[in-house]
Amino acid sequence: MGLLLWVWQFLRPKTDFCVFIFLFLLLQEALKKERRLKHPNQLLTSKTSRAMSSAATTPPSVDKVDGFSRKSVRKAKQKRSQSSSQFRSQGKPIELTPLPLLKDVSAQEQPELFLKKLQQCCAVFDFMDTLSDLKMKEYKRSTLNELVDYVTVSRGYLTEQAYPEVVKMVSYNIFRTLPPSDSNEFDPEEDEPTLEASWPHLQLVYEFFIRFLESQEFQPSIAKKYIDQKFVLQLLELFDSEDPRERDYLKTVLHRIYGKFLGLRAFIRKQINNIFLRFVYETEHFNGVAELLEILGSIINGFALPLKAEHKQFLVKVLIPLHTVRSLSLFHAQLAYCIVQFLEKDPALTEPVIGGLLKFWPKTCSQKEVMFLGELEEILDVIEPTQFVKIQDPLFKQISKCVSSPHFQVAERALYYWNNEYIMSLIEENSNVILPIMFTSLYRISKEHWNPAIVALVYNVLKAFMEMNSTLFDELTSTYKSDRQR
Repeated sequence: MGLLLWVWQFLRPKTDFCVFIFLFLLLQEALKKERRLKHPNQLLTSKTSRAMSSAATTPPSVDKVDGFSRKSVRKAKQKRSQSSSQFRSQGKPIELTPLPLLKDVSAQEQPELFLKKLQQCCAVFDFMDTLSDLKMKEYKRSTLNELVDYVTVSRGYLTEQAYPEVVKMVSYNIFRTLPPSDSNEFDPEEDEPTLEASWPHLQLVYEFFIRFLESQEFQPSIAKKYIDQKFVLQLLELFDSEDPRERDYLKTVLHRIYGKFLGLRAFIRKQINNIFLRFVYETEHFNGVAELLEILGSIINGFALPLKAEHKQFLVKVLIPLHTVRSLSLFHAQLAYCIVQFLEKDPALTEPVIGGLLKFWPKTCSQKEVMFLGELEEILDVIEPTQFVKIQDPLFKQISKCVSSPHFQVAERALYYWNNEYIMSLIEENSNVILPIMFTSLYRISKEHWNPAIVALVYNVLKAFMEMNSTLFDELTSTYKSDRQR
């Protein structure tokens, strides 16, 4: 403090107070720097002691979480690229006794050796430990490769004793509790999926099972004792796997089972129905919706006519409500295909389908609106003229709202309907109903919309309407202008 007063007395005649303070702070900083250079060890010791004392009194730090940003929490975590819950701890290294190759033994010995190799492949390894059992992992991989080739080309290997051993081997390898997602907020649209670490073996097991199901010697009458409802339930649970490679194989496996086992068809449909209902009304999380819908698309295509009440109920109570979920974009293409398949089977379902879509029409999500408009166009491509008359009024009231949307992509997608020749022919046949519904929105947009591309499209639509029904167009124009002048 004495130094400060002395310096102030010296500088006061020629320096204002702010400049004085600034010069003093510079001087103080220079003295600190000089002291650090002279006594570095002393400063380090004092800092260490301060840190230790603060650590003793301060509780363990907790990561701050921004309550308004869920994404920031997710991105802060280190992404785990692989995971597996398949490994069952054995307590000691797994040893498999090498067996001769199937091609090196006589035809009479092959069926028995085939069973032994299946039993060996029931051993499951820990792929999260990349250094353990390397030799045995490679031996199992080569054995699985050999089994895949064997079931593809060989004849006479499928004895009745082979069926339970095949199902046992497949069950040991593929059925497991799926590893939890890295985050409770896993977003399939943004986050990378967790891949199955044991895929080098798992892929070959799926490949083997598909070849087994497709074999000319395969007998469903024997296999149905082992591939039963419990097996199918466990298979359907695996569709929730984050690994898209596994879901793709599961899709093929389930499709083959549906085709081979007539007695399981109703059960499979019922369980898929339950998965979808749980997804829509409870969890809103299931990774395999797109794959299950893809299977359903081919199943619906094979439905006999007239459609059973059970199938119609599935359409109205399950498929239509699937449009309400947030993750619609992940499976919308497959869902729209299933809807169109139903309408091609039974055109009378058009009214409840259009009614359902209009009921669940998105109010605040423009991306979903664009998807709905795309699906509606697919439906209109296959609609019967008699069914179009029944739904044209509510349908074009919604299209009119979409054309008026301030979001240009929604408006653009709706206006593209007038580029579709079949839809244009339907509109022309019913222009006396559709034109009054659309006219006010179109005329207003042509004068007021902010996007010039939308205005250009609207002019084309108005021109098309004028050519369809010029008398009605003129009447509506004069009515609109007189209403505006009031």
